[in-house]
Amino acid sequence: MKPIWIVDDDQSIRFVLEKALLREGLPTRSFTSPKELLSALDVAGEDFGPQVLVSDIRMPGGSGLDLLEKVKARLPGLPVIIMTAFSDLDSAVSAFQGGAFEYLPKPFDLPKAVELIRRAVDESQREQVAEDRMGDTPEMLGQAPAMQDVFRAIGRLSQSNVTVMITGESGSGKELVARALHKHSSRAAGPFVAINTAAIPKELLESELFGHERGAFTGAQTMRRGRFEQAEGGTLFLDEIGDMPFDLQTRLLRVLSDGHFYRVGGHSAIKAHVRVIAATHQDLEQRVKDGVFREDLFHRLNVIRLRLPALRERGEDVPALTRHFLQQSAKQLGVEPKRISDAALAQLAHFDFPGNVRQLENICHWLTVMAPAQVVEVKDLPPEVLASRSVQLASPVAPASSDPIVVTAPVSQAATAELLPPASANGTAWSALAAVGSAWETGLEAEALSLLAAGNTDVWDVLTKRFESKLIQTALTNTRGRRIEAAMKLGIGRNTITRKIQELGLE
Repeated sequence: MKPIWIVDDDQSIRFVLEKALLREGLPTRSFTSPKELLSALDVAGEDFGPQVLVSDIRMPGGSGLDLLEKVKARLPGLPVIIMTAFSDLDSAVSAFQGGAFEYLPKPFDLPKAVELIRRAVDESQREQVAEDRMGDTPEMLGQAPAMQDVFRAIGRLSQSNVTVMITGESGSGKELVARALHKHSSRAAGPFVAINTAAIPKELLESELFGHERGAFTGAQTMRRGRFEQAEGGTLFLDEIGDMPFDLQTRLLRVLSDGHFYRVGGHSAIKAHVRVIAATHQDLEQRVKDGVFREDLFHRLNVIRLRLPALRERGEDVPALTRHFLQQSAKQLGVEPKRISDAALAQLAHFDFPGNVRQLENICHWLTVMAPAQVVEVKDLPPEVLASRSVQLASPVAPASSDPIVVTAPVSQAATAELLPPASANGTAWSALAAVGSAWETGLEAEALSLLAAGNTDVWDVLTKRFESKLIQTALTNTRGRRIEAAMKLGIGRNTITRKIQELGLE
């Protein structure tokens, strides 16, 4: 873990913080002046710099606020805590405007100071994880025409600060689009702050958005910056905006109208230099008609609308997304990435994905952990995907003409049609098919009863071997002895069919 850097000309402050943080298992490095710290940062570089910076505001040879500006220019995501014995308004305002994480007046309570630094460490680690994810993986994947339209829109909006409304079903990737809009905008150097308005209790949401002054309500022991201030100079993403309480919609409308807001319990207007991107899975026009969403706010947010397609509308993207998520899951778990067979991919491509891209990502996590072999086959897919396959195969559609349907795709794929006899007006062909389909089951039942009546105790093994032998022999006959193709058509792995041929003596 990177150390906490402390810069203060007061040796006693440095000593007390060092000892307290070391007791918490947090390494430290101390400096007596901003000049000394900046020199150390030049040597260490960004990769070996501080996890958190704690700086005094007034020191011989330099100001903590000047240091804040210089450090933020090089490490914009670094949490900086400003300490000062001069608790004046100008110092506090300047610290926060410069991007400080928090303002710590002296003398401070040591446990509270350590708790504050611990929170800053957590924030730093979250920022690092987010940066790693955005840097190491593609932002978005999609060859479907609907996704290409989204990509083009992001490109057109890259040089604009206009408000954007993103619509789409839950799990379709609305936050990814918001992050892409931020990353490719003129505000990319600023923070990206996201908040889900549906996930925060109504009574806390106002403080979460706009912050609060000390003593504004019970429990407000210190002043707190809201998300609008945290996103200063960057982008604020308001997810599930359709669930925002009606009274808060009025306050949001004011910010969008004149760019000013007040902290809860505050009396001074604060200017917001923030781009707002909103998202919802709901029909906002209908919510306006129902009287639960302000029409004027709707028009303020709905300047540019981007609609994200559901995953079932872009089935051609499922293979690329699946391979990407399998790679991502393996990297997170520190294991070798799983591969997936064409038959299993075809099955996934015909699944409805009610949870959209997020559900596919979860399925890939599940497969990375639960699939027994290195190659994922159809039988390895999770139960909800296999259940959809059973429904598809159990519900054949009668052909419209008297011509038989010719099938060339493997029978394990979800898109496979049944090989049907010619249909007739009185349905006798369908009756014959049903009779053939049930005849082997009747024969199996009779054979099982015969073996059981004879007192056999290995009925399972005997019938299973006979069943597997006949199934594999039939598949090999169909593929003229090509094992890999036979395995694909049966929906099993290449290694599995080789092992079974040996076990059953079918060489």
